Amino acid sequence: MADEPTLGEIVRRLEAVHADLKEDVRELGSRLDKKVTLERYQYEQHGRDEAHRGLVERIRGIEDARDQEHRRQDQERREAEDRRRADRRLIFSALIVPVLLLILQAYLSARGAGA
Repeated sequence: MADEPTLGEIVRRLEAVHADLKEDVRELGSRLDKKVTLERYQYEQHGRDEAHRGLVERIRGIEDARDQEHRRQDQERREAEDRRRADRRLIFSALIVPVLLLILQAYLSARGAGA
C-alpha cells in the first residue's frame, strides 16, 4: 500500500492539473484576442492594396514626367542645332557671298580693262 498515493497527494495533483488547465485556457484566450476577424483582415488587405496602387500611380506619374522632360530637352536640343545651322547659312550668305561677288567683279573689271 505504500506505492499508492494518498488522498492528499491526489488532491494536490488535481489542483496542479486544474491550475495548468486554467493557465492554458487563459493563454489560449489571449492568443485568440490577438487574432483578427476575416472581415477586418480583408479591410486591412484592401487598404494595403489601395496604398500600393496609389504608390504605383505616383511612380508612374513621376516616370511620365521624367519622360516628358527628356522629350522636351531633346526637342530643345534639336531646335538649338537647327538655329545653329540657320546661323551658319546666314553667315555664309551675308559675309562670304558678298566677298566672293566683290572678288568676281574685281576680276571681271581687271580682265575687261586688260582686253
